[in-house]
Amino acid sequence: MSTIIQIIGIVIVAIGIVYVLKPSVMKGLFEFFKKGNRLYIAAPIRLALGVVFLLGARECKQPWVIFAFGILLLISGILVLLLGPRKLVPMIEWFQGQAEVLQRVVALIVLAVGVIIIISA
Repeated sequence: MSTIIQIIGIVIVAIGIVYVLKPSVMKGLFEFFKKGNRLYIAAPIRLALGVVFLLGARECKQPWVIFAFGILLLISGILVLLLGPRKLVPMIEWFQGQAEVLQRVVALIVLAVGVIIIISA
């Protein structure tokens, strides 16, 4: 299970690298999720990742880190379901309107989270 978590970490690092190099990719992804009820696609993905992290935490080098990310993923999945597109789309639009430097900083945070997951798994 820790191998699966490491793979997830690698994917997150890759996403962070792409976002740092090409913030327009992140904007395009946000455009996709803003249409209709597509935002609900994120909920089961986040919930499933949260469950994987919680179940696999015991096998990892730093179980408390993986457990904490699992809890955060579960909470974020539930929030997507509770808030829905009506509340989340304005937040996405606000973020899209921010300076590119802020978007790159967020991408660096995504990259750092991926590295932390890889190291902790």
